[in-house]
Formats: sequence, structure tokens, C-alpha cells
Amino acid sequence: AFPVFAAVNLNTATQSELESVKGLGPTKAKAIIMYREKNGSFKRLEDLGNVKGFGKATINKMKDELSVGAEPDK
Repeated sequence: AFPVFAAVNLNTATQSELESVKGLGPTKAKAIIMYREKNGSFKRLEDLGNVKGFGKATINKMKDELSVGAEPDK
């Protein structure tokens, strides 16, 4: 069985796709995209901690809605 929604891929999502994740507003979505453009793809979800405005608690809250690629991060 597949989940009803697909996780948003940090490496391919557009600004509006990122903003669709609960807790991600325009500022954080833009920060993710800027980080990605400067540093390349996210290797793992925890790399989000390198983006300004993201701490462990925030990442834990959103981890079920985000992914970094084809492999589910569980």
C-alpha cells in the first residue's frame, strides 16, 4: 500500500511544492532552494539542519512529509 500523498523531494521540489509542507513558508522554502543551488543535492534529510532556520525539532516534525530521493528515508 502506498501513502495517499507523496513526500516532497527536497532536491527537486519547486518553491510552491515546498510551501505545501506544513511548517514551510515562503522564507524557508526559498532557503532550501538557495542551499540546494549553492551546495548541490541533499544527501539525507538531516542535511536540512545546515539550512538557516532548521533545527532538529523542525526536521523531526516534517520528516514524514519530506524526502531526498527515490529511497524512502525510514
